[in-house]
Formats: sequence, structure tokens, C-alpha cells
Amino acid sequence: MSLAVVEPLLTNADLGNVPDDGKRYELIGGQLFVASAPDLVHQRISGRTHHAFFSFLLANPVGEILATPGVIFSDYDGVIPDLVYLSNERRDEIASGSRIYGAPELVIEILSPGNAMRDRREKLQLYNRFGVAEYWIIVPLERAVEIHRREDGALRLFATFAGEDVITTPILPGFACIARTLF
Repeated sequence: MSLAVVEPLLTNADLGNVPDDGKRYELIGGQLFVASAPDLVHQRISGRTHHAFFSFLLANPVGEILATPGVIFSDYDGVIPDLVYLSNERRDEIASGSRIYGAPELVIEILSPGNAMRDRREKLQLYNRFGVAEYWIIVPLERAVEIHRREDGALRLFATFAGEDVITTPILPGFACIARTLF
């Protein structure tokens, strides 16, 4: 009879012991995931997306857009999304310290070759489980934005936007951007 070796689950407290090596360390269900620093394509898309939200929020100060914040959902779930939007009310509830503790209204991830499956599976499930209202997956190779919205208690694919499609969100009434401008 052989005994199974059980790996202990990691916690967000354990992440304090990882090296500061420029990589992103995230926990999903107590499992450690590591990603390299984003490439230039990723950075450009992140900057353009941030700008679209930031410009809207300058004229409509109803919340804020944050790049690469730490988001802690539980002791065993902590991630670093590319961008998150928090309304002023939600920010006051979950973002009073150095991290976000709870679900932002909107999370945006930009796919890279090393993280595509994780963003589409594990992170989608994580954001669904903890109540994120809307999840955008930006797909650079397709120059498209897949938007998942909460419907009947779950995040479901709402639509995919590309080219001249105008992206809007009920989370930010009046916000609109043309999909191609993010690329």
C-alpha cells in the first residue's frame, strides 16, 4: 500500500516569501501560478484600455480604473489582473488598504501565450465564484474583446467585439469605445 503525497495549499501570506524577480505570482485555489512580465504588445493594449476608461472617468468621476492591482478573494485566492474597475462605492467597501479585498465590478485580462488557458478557465471560474459582475478577455491575436457578464448568477459570454464594434457596459452608463482602438 502506497501513501499519497498531498501538497499543502499555499495562502496569500505565503506569497510574502517569494522572490522579487519581476514575475507575477498568483494563487487560485491554493495553487501557485507564475507569469513573466508582459510583452510590449500586452503593455500597449493595457495602456490604450486604461486610457479609454481613464478618459471617461475624468469627465464622469464615478469610480477608478487600476492597472495590475493585487486582488485578494480569500486566503487561497489572490491574483493580479491587468486592469480592474471599481465604482466609488465599491472602492470604499473593498479597497481601503494596499490591496483590493473582494470582487471588483469589472476585471480585464489581456491574453499572452503563457496565460491564455488560465485566464479563460481558472480565472473565469474564480471571478465567477466570487461575484465579479463583468469580465473582459482581450485577445491580441484576434484583435477582439470577449465580454462575460453576470446573468442568472453566473458569468456568461455576452459578446465578442472587434473592428468597428462599439463596446459599452452597463456598469458604466455612457462609456463607449471602438474595439480596434484598444489594439
